[in-house]
Amino acid sequence: MPTSATNAHAIHGMIARLNHPQYDRWAAQVRKCGGCRQPVRLRGKVEHYDRATGRLLHRYSTHLEPDGFLRVPCKTRRASRCPACAEIYRADTYHLIRAGLTGGKGVPESVATHPCLFVTLTAPSFGPVHTHRDGKPCRPRRDAPTCPHSRLLSCMARHSADDPRLGEPVCSGCYDYPGSVLFNSVAPLLWKRFTDALRGRVAKLIGSTLRDLRRLVTVAFAKVAEFQRRGVVHLHAVIRLDGPDGPTSTPRARVETELLTQAVRQAAGAVTATIPATTGQPARVLRWGDQLDVRPITLAGELTRQAVAGYIAKYATKAAESTGTLDRRIHPLEDLTALAVRDHVRRLIAECFRLSEDESLAHLRLAEWAHMLGYRGHFSTRSRHYSTTLGEIRVERIDHLKADAVAASRLPHFDEDTALKIASWTYAGSGLSPGEQLLTASLTGHFGGRV
Repeated sequence: MPTSATNAHAIHGMIARLNHPQYDRWAAQVRKCGGCRQPVRLRGKVEHYDRATGRLLHRYSTHLEPDGFLRVPCKTRRASRCPACAEIYRADTYHLIRAGLTGGKGVPESVATHPCLFVTLTAPSFGPVHTHRDGKPCRPRRDAPTCPHSRLLSCMARHSADDPRLGEPVCSGCYDYPGSVLFNSVAPLLWKRFTDALRGRVAKLIGSTLRDLRRLVTVAFAKVAEFQRRGVVHLHAVIRLDGPDGPTSTPRARVETELLTQAVRQAAGAVTATIPATTGQPARVLRWGDQLDVRPITLAGELTRQAVAGYIAKYATKAAESTGTLDRRIHPLEDLTALAVRDHVRRLIAECFRLSEDESLAHLRLAEWAHMLGYRGHFSTRSRHYSTTLGEIRVERIDHLKADAVAASRLPHFDEDTALKIASWTYAGSGLSPGEQLLTASLTGHFGGRV
């Protein structure tokens, strides 16, 4: 909690900034950053010259900016670090996913007629955990057994949605912590093998070979990873079948949604990842959990294209910190008992470090990804021809803002063919002072941090 001295320091800093002669320019930078919690400070200049004559057309330098810096958004996707920038990332992801479902952003509207599914691949069970069941008892068992640690494997509590016990093992001594960590680590490999197997299953079901499949059908997808409260990932994916030229073409083979559903179920059940035996642990064969959810995406009803795009985009801004862990790397020499995390999460982190000491698991880099509970994959990925890219969406937004500024005479207009641009930038730090945090909150209304 902030102390009175900290609050006094923040208020003093806020007053100093308000009285600064360049406050208006600083406030304009803050608004342009959209309320970014940790804006990047840059020092440098940009010059435009006439290519033919060498005449200087325009010069911008941070020398005249407040404190001699230009502040730009951090552009992180993590809502825990910067809610403002994460919201932009979420919106961009929404439009990327939606374009692959309904068209737009260079994707034809006819893509909405292609077979398309919303698939959730879950993790297997590593031991019973407390769960929320809409007012029903957590784990009611009339003849519940007692585990080797003398714990009754039953729970009659009706947990609320914000109960801190959600995701905690009924018995931590019985919970398979090594299995949970190792599954997270191989989840990206399981996903790759799933997509490879899916192409093979589609080819088999339409009577084609895998080699000839590309001339008939292409499999497009976009997926996002979500951490459950128990500390394991499961994946949500949009899977779509296109023709040989991607979303601009329809499949040349007769492919229905039912066939794609069958292929997804077969592929999910077929793929595995083997973990070699370690000290005190036998070899493991890991696979997706039994709770496979496969549903067609519809134009109307509960699972609409807009609903799916919004659902996936929501998780694109979250990571393992949603389970109660940290959003930064943890050094192996840190005192784990001092970390502000749940005991269950602390044991998962400790298991990452313990397993990392085995040479046969060195390729999993578990110590490096202990803060992610072993998961080292990308949280949001797409196949090459699913739709547009986040980069293209960002360029489109930048061009729109630049055109706006030129139209309002805030920026000069240059012909890119006749003007030479020379830029020089150096990094000068990031973040806001406590006083600037307070002012940013009042100026933008989009600041979730604490002073």
